[in-house]
Amino acid sequence: MSKAAARLKSVKKAVTDKVIHGKMRTNIPAGLAAAGPPLGPMLGQRGVNIAAFCKDFNEKTKEIKEGIPLPVRMTVNADRTFALTIHQPPAVFFLKQAAGIERAAMESGKEIAGKVTLKHIYEIAKIKGVDPPLQTLSMEDVCKMLVGVARSCGIEVVRDLDSKEYAEFLKERAVIVEQQKKELQEKKEAKMLRTG
Repeated sequence: MSKAAARLKSVKKAVTDKVIHGKMRTNIPAGLAAAGPPLGPMLGQRGVNIAAFCKDFNEKTKEIKEGIPLPVRMTVNADRTFALTIHQPPAVFFLKQAAGIERAAMESGKEIAGKVTLKHIYEIAKIKGVDPPLQTLSMEDVCKMLVGVARSCGIEVVRDLDSKEYAEFLKERAVIVEQQKKELQEKKEAKMLRTG
């Protein structure tokens, strides 16, 4: 083999290692990692043993309620081993749980999807503050970040919340959400008729 061919082969291997191996970011439901799409192909492209990954992930998340979305960061080494970091559920998940809603606002800034108190924000900040990207932030900064996320979801942050008034608000909101779902379905059907 000539020097040029050997050099080309080593460059090709280095490029392949960089493309195949590296970092992967995704959300996986707790306890539900499976070899099927979309996770299986993502792992397969990186040469990771899919069964070993699923077993490892499901074992690490067995204490968490099944189905809760967990942000996962994975580093894949050249020898196809991996380092797995599992973060706390996304802030949006916690905010929607605290507000008692399933859907965020379709048009944030124009509608209110739910409400949470400052105490909710503080409790969520204590949980999210242990995530590696947020460990360097102060509790105040994490709370400010959560208020921003809440605002972008159409969730209003209030000092106090009356349970009776809020229950009434949620009933009224359910009617609005059903109307929005209906409008989305109609738009989807109309688009399918135009393209069909």
